[in-house]
Amino acid sequence: MFILRKRKLLQVITYSAKYKSEWDAFVAASKNGTFLLQRDYMDYHADRFTDHSLLFYYNNKLIALLPANQQGPEVYSHGGLSYGGIISDAGMKTALMLQVFEKMALYFREQGFASIKYKTVPHIYHQLPAEEDLYALFRMGASLYRRDINSVITLTNKLPYATLRKRKLKQKAQHNLQLGQSYSFDQFLSIQQALLQQKYKTSPAHTADEVKMLAARFPDNIKLFTATLEGEILGGILVYETATVAHCQYIAATPQGQQLNALDVLTDYLITEVYPYKEYFSFGVSSEQEGLYLNEGLIRNKESYGARAVVHDFYHLPLT
Repeated sequence: MFILRKRKLLQVITYSAKYKSEWDAFVAASKNGTFLLQRDYMDYHADRFTDHSLLFYYNNKLIALLPANQQGPEVYSHGGLSYGGIISDAGMKTALMLQVFEKMALYFREQGFASIKYKTVPHIYHQLPAEEDLYALFRMGASLYRRDINSVITLTNKLPYATLRKRKLKQKAQHNLQLGQSYSFDQFLSIQQALLQQKYKTSPAHTADEVKMLAARFPDNIKLFTATLEGEILGGILVYETATVAHCQYIAATPQGQQLNALDVLTDYLITEVYPYKEYFSFGVSSEQEGLYLNEGLIRNKESYGARAVVHDFYHLPLT
């Protein structure tokens, strides 16, 4: 265990609604935060999670945030979000991050928690290098317990599409599909619902009402793009857009859309016409069972667009 200096200068505060404005402003100016860490996104499912987020102050200046919830003897960062470890700004340096982790562990230990399940923010979402937390996790003795595999295209250095993918795209002219942004969230989510029920016997993580609400709160970040034929949606992709990444949150097509390669055409449209200025285009994960099972058919489809692997790591930090 390392020894901290000037411990009295570092203060931890439990989040409450009175800190919302300060929290949101810090996330907006951070080097690794996105709109998912804004309270208007985090709190849409507040009834499902007991929030236990933290704010860290050094010399009375806010330097870091931890989006977190509690469940039994464990703390999660955050169980309702795709990602979200320590959020920091350009002023965060490695030695200070060690102090933040020591303070965080001490705080939760004194609250009676046994461990922290820590969910990192993948580097593709960083606007500046922000992996001080990975070093702190190592120093604190945390263990890697889950690793998801995400398929990502680096848009500034794209690999070519696979031959079969190119062949399908050549057929797009004959189908006369209309491509563009849409606000038909209900219709798209019903297609997504049917697809997930058929393939996996599951439902989307968000209801149509939740997606519409979140899209209204974050119109610059949550966008639906569809491929239609004679006014009927054949396929759609719900995109979560951040400073560096266009991420496919939901992808779905009708049986007719699958026959007409609607998603191939729509995906190519997003990559080449809508988001060529982004650093990354993310298809999402293809692993299950905490990373121990790889859906090879799913990832093969994503890799046929030239996507390659970016891992998303999860750590277990014991507090006892």
